[in-house]
Amino acid sequence: MTYWCEYAWLPAGVASGVRIDVTDGHISAVVTGQPRNGTVLTGLTVPGFANVHSHAFHRALRGRTHADRGTFWTWRELMYRLAARLDPDSYYSLARGVYAEMVLAGYTSVGEFHYLHHAPGGRRYADPNAMSAVLVAAAQDAGIRLCLLDTCYLTGGFERSVEGPQLRFGDGTVHAWAERVSALRPESEHVVVGAAVHSVRAVPPEALPVVADWAHGRPLHVHLSEQRTENEDCQRVHGRTPTAVLADGGVLGPRTVAVHATHLSGNDMSTLSRCGVRACFCPTTERDLGDGIGPGRALLDAGVALCLGSDSHAVIDPFEETRALELNERLASQARGRFTGAELLAAATAHDALGFADVGRIAPGAAADLVTVALDSVRTAGAEPDGVFFAASAADVTEVLVAGRRVVHDGVHSTVPRPAALLAEEVERLCR
Repeated sequence: MTYWCEYAWLPAGVASGVRIDVTDGHISAVVTGQPRNGTVLTGLTVPGFANVHSHAFHRALRGRTHADRGTFWTWRELMYRLAARLDPDSYYSLARGVYAEMVLAGYTSVGEFHYLHHAPGGRRYADPNAMSAVLVAAAQDAGIRLCLLDTCYLTGGFERSVEGPQLRFGDGTVHAWAERVSALRPESEHVVVGAAVHSVRAVPPEALPVVADWAHGRPLHVHLSEQRTENEDCQRVHGRTPTAVLADGGVLGPRTVAVHATHLSGNDMSTLSRCGVRACFCPTTERDLGDGIGPGRALLDAGVALCLGSDSHAVIDPFEETRALELNERLASQARGRFTGAELLAAATAHDALGFADVGRIAPGAAADLVTVALDSVRTAGAEPDGVFFAASAADVTEVLVAGRRVVHDGVHSTVPRPAALLAEEVERLCR
């Protein structure tokens, strides 16, 4: 299959008149300055975006948590109520809509930080991985690559047992978690199974090495220093920062992604750099919850690669997440131009953080994950092609290819009819 791109963002920058040949789901040739030939992609074509951090069921809370001023912790109570209502059937339906929304926005892979494992009260389903299985099915039906990050969740806080809705999250012991997740073997090249440590408040230090050993060679993600309160409690109980606890537990390494990484000390940043850890910022969720602004520029300068996620899905829009990385830095530093366009694109397309090493660039040998953005909408009209992160929105995505398969055409999803209606119906049912 041959595509002709009006503009394409290649590793060397934006080029015009780009011919892209696709064979067996991979790019076989890229040639610039070519006349129109083949399927025309009008606008700017970029590599597919990577949503490195997702909690699919949080999507049902969008626009429903702002009646009171509240805090992260009061928001969490609303999230627990929602978690108590989901079952495999409703979770499949909701996740299918959420993943379809992601593809429509230009995401071609997602890292699902999955901890809603069991039935209410912690009772296991007949298939202990039933909730994982419906996420896999939902992603496949929506046409998005999935890194299922099966999350270890053992305690309800520092020196506290799980209780109430949290019982659905836990396996009792770290060895029971490892036994359950070892039985999860989805048969698809577009699904990767990784692991996650929910947080230092949910996984005690003695359990960390077991999770790290199980995840050897796989993606391993962890919520890190999202809240100052968590840092303070960790210092009180363990006498160390969360980063130090994770380092001592063997969790930090080149396959590790530290999600949020908002409230870090200088020593924490040095540790993350030394261990080769990535940091995943989730700007729209972090501002929605009032978490704070993470040290993005300082981390990148220290050698910590950045990636991005939509987390609670208060917004699903890779352009919004990417420009927020820059704009948050401007607010914090009172200076402009904190990241180059290439650095922003790298953060937005970090599929290797999810175990998809051949995705995220338009070059021969790479997977044919392509997203075309209109340059003639009311938002993008007049913008330079490499300025799309500061002009475009998810509504400007017109075409999406995942592994060479056309999943979105003219802004319409090819396999999930009326995703907005699907989401509205499922959210209303869950929140009724």
